Amino acid sequence: MNRKFRISALPVIAIACAGLFSSATVLAQAQHDGSAARPLRVVLIPADGGTEDGTKNDFEPIFGAISQATGLKFDIKIGQSYGAVVEAMCNGAADIAWYGPASYLQARARGCAELLALAVRDGASVYYSGIFARTDAGIDRIADLKGKRIALGDVNSTSSFNVPVAMMLASGVRPASDAAMISMAGSHANVLKALAEGLVDAGGASFDSFEKAANARAIDPARVKVVAKSAPIPYPPLAMHPKLSDAVKARLRDAFNNISKLPGISKDQIRGYGGSKVDGYTSKVSEADMAAAGKMFDLVTDQVKTDIIRKAGAR
Repeated sequence: MNRKFRISALPVIAIACAGLFSSATVLAQAQHDGSAARPLRVVLIPADGGTEDGTKNDFEPIFGAISQATGLKFDIKIGQSYGAVVEAMCNGAADIAWYGPASYLQARARGCAELLALAVRDGASVYYSGIFARTDAGIDRIADLKGKRIALGDVNSTSSFNVPVAMMLASGVRPASDAAMISMAGSHANVLKALAEGLVDAGGASFDSFEKAANARAIDPARVKVVAKSAPIPYPPLAMHPKLSDAVKARLRDAFNNISKLPGISKDQIRGYGGSKVDGYTSKVSEADMAAAGKMFDLVTDQVKTDIIRKAGAR
């Protein structure tokens, strides 16, 4: 794991979002034990727009192999939004969640998440965010985004909102006042779709999502170019609720550490963020390393988020 990240959790704007469960049901539920009667409830951020054949299919083989090896049972769902996944964990409606680093830090600050595992690829547990632009939009550097139409993902997304906005601010571009228009697309896939359809001139998304969209021919890489690439970001983590039993936590950590050796799963089925193939997972991660990711978007204050959302709503 890359050890060069060091910071504290970022305070977040209060955003109303649809949850997975009613509040009455959520508050009545306690953490499950992984039995057939009380399977561990897994909630995943909608990194690919929340499609059942996207993110969920990327993780089902992993949890299937862990179930076969440990006897633990899982119930996997996709959150309606990044915020909904945080609320599911913090209101007791989920036992395991897959977050972006920004969303994880929110849940961690509220005392309802601790690290479980990160994907590993080529010996590292990092990925990258980027600002992408249509090749015909006249954008060669971040400063050229002034006066352009920009798409961003979920306000709680690390790599489709927080890091791209931070890169703009660091380069002297204030999206809320300098952009001609802002579209809050809600997901990486929707940002890239808006670019492909010419609805915007530029957008923020992860390189993993861009690669997946290009491979699926959802976007033509000849018509889109990289304007900026971020510093390394810790992979979106899998987290578990602190109230899970120590025995269950230990079984989960051991299973993820050995996922590439478990029966019932092939190397091609071990996937991570954006559906990318990864070498495996590691539970040998620290809270300090993950917390450090937030330093990358310190500039993205609650006021910055409010101004951008207001700008997007004024269209």
